[in-house]
Amino acid sequence: MANQRNYARELSALIEESEKAGRVPRLLLHACCAPCSSYCLEYLARYFSVTVLYYNPNISPQEEYEKRAAELKRLIGEMPLPHPVTFVEGKYEPERFYEMAKGLETIPEGGERCFRCYRLRMEEAARLAREGGYDYFTTTLSISPLKNAGKINEIGEELAEIYEVKHLPSDFKKKNGYKRSIELSREYGLYRQDFCGCVYSRKRETA
Repeated sequence: MANQRNYARELSALIEESEKAGRVPRLLLHACCAPCSSYCLEYLARYFSVTVLYYNPNISPQEEYEKRAAELKRLIGEMPLPHPVTFVEGKYEPERFYEMAKGLETIPEGGERCFRCYRLRMEEAARLAREGGYDYFTTTLSISPLKNAGKINEIGEELAEIYEVKHLPSDFKKKNGYKRSIELSREYGLYRQDFCGCVYSRKRETA
């Protein structure tokens, strides 16, 4: 049976509870790029003290990885955000991605290789959230219409159990989130890549 949970509604309810309590929780937000982060930050920085983690060993070549990191830093510096947002860049470890992808190179986009890639990146966010004493961790990945929000949240909840830090439920494409990210990308002149990031997605885009 398909997952029928409304993650956007769950997030709204959680935010409402925090506001009633007069709290500004600390959130570690894994981010894949500036365009996907734009709406997520506009929304989340109203209610959370956000640290953005740029950890994406799937992105290649390194020049592409560095270009996306630079755009994300620029966006954070230029956006007027209600609460301070901090940027943290993880290690560039493409070998971890290739090791993870072994045997799955020909799997179609949106399949098991992508699910493992979500987990690879989200696990680093969960680990660092626990180390840093954050209230929550989550990822910008669910803003993409091409990403499986149910799977992303399922992985997040599994990692929350392992690392003993709360996962923030999300489906950022809802409530016109994806549309708003396109508007913000135009407003800030953001570089919008035409492939997910990994060599396998690029091969399919250029085939």
